[in-house]
Amino acid sequence: MPELPEVEVVRLGLQAHVAGRTIREAEVLHPRAIRRHALGADDFTQRLTGTRVEAARRRGKYLWLELSDKEALLAHLGMSGQMLVQPPDAPDEKHLRARLRFDDNGPELRFVDQRTFGGLALDDLTDIGGDVLLPDTISHIARDPMDPEFDLDAAVRALRSRRTEVKRALLDQTLVSGIGNIYADEALWRARLHGTRPTEKLTMAKGRELLSAASDVMNAALGAGGTSFDALYVNVNGQSGYFDRSLDAYGQEGMPCHRCGTAIRREPFMNRSSFSCPRCQPRPRRTRVDIGGAPFS
Repeated sequence: MPELPEVEVVRLGLQAHVAGRTIREAEVLHPRAIRRHALGADDFTQRLTGTRVEAARRRGKYLWLELSDKEALLAHLGMSGQMLVQPPDAPDEKHLRARLRFDDNGPELRFVDQRTFGGLALDDLTDIGGDVLLPDTISHIARDPMDPEFDLDAAVRALRSRRTEVKRALLDQTLVSGIGNIYADEALWRARLHGTRPTEKLTMAKGRELLSAASDVMNAALGAGGTSFDALYVNVNGQSGYFDRSLDAYGQEGMPCHRCGTAIRREPFMNRSSFSCPRCQPRPRRTRVDIGGAPFS
């Protein structure tokens, strides 16, 4: 699934190529592309026709177009969703699911999704305070570490308040958004923490270091166009990112740690995998308190 840097790459492209333009026509080519829009294809296309795209927005891993009628066109990229800006005469992509044409007759916006796990939906915008408008369905999502208004200490306190493992807390989008499996492993590697560290044992200093590491690695990934493991993760021009060449932990099983040379280890995690260095990120020792008994003396 695309994480914050990959979504931000797409947002930047949409802001450059789509913002400020008026939609002349919307076309739905596959019903699953708008399955999250409960009122169906006719309502979807009619409400989009004649609306102006004010801006492309993002919070964490969530992407939307802010429209002139105070609605949002929320895009769920799923595992293979792509937002492509294409000339009107370009051949249709094999997995083209929806299309927006604009009244300037310029490049159109196409939603392409091979696996059809993603989709588009119209949603009302909600004022959550501070002149921030979010689509209703994601109004509970927390700010991300790259947000100018992100409160680092408040986010660390939120992580420490959950009695869970630190990696699970990093992936909780209501605590801090934008971080998925890839960048969680990278941030944990940089902070020399194992993902199973109990959150209540995370110090404020270590929590700041961890979230700062997440911000640093995602900024680096953004500069490389994101992380693309196959041709499905692309920007609006169809180009892949190359940050996968710079990963220190994720997907590096058996490769030497860039810090100490120990082979990176893969462990199962929530139907996925976690990658870490056994030497730099030792698994925390469990005590009898951790398992409900008395502490060791």
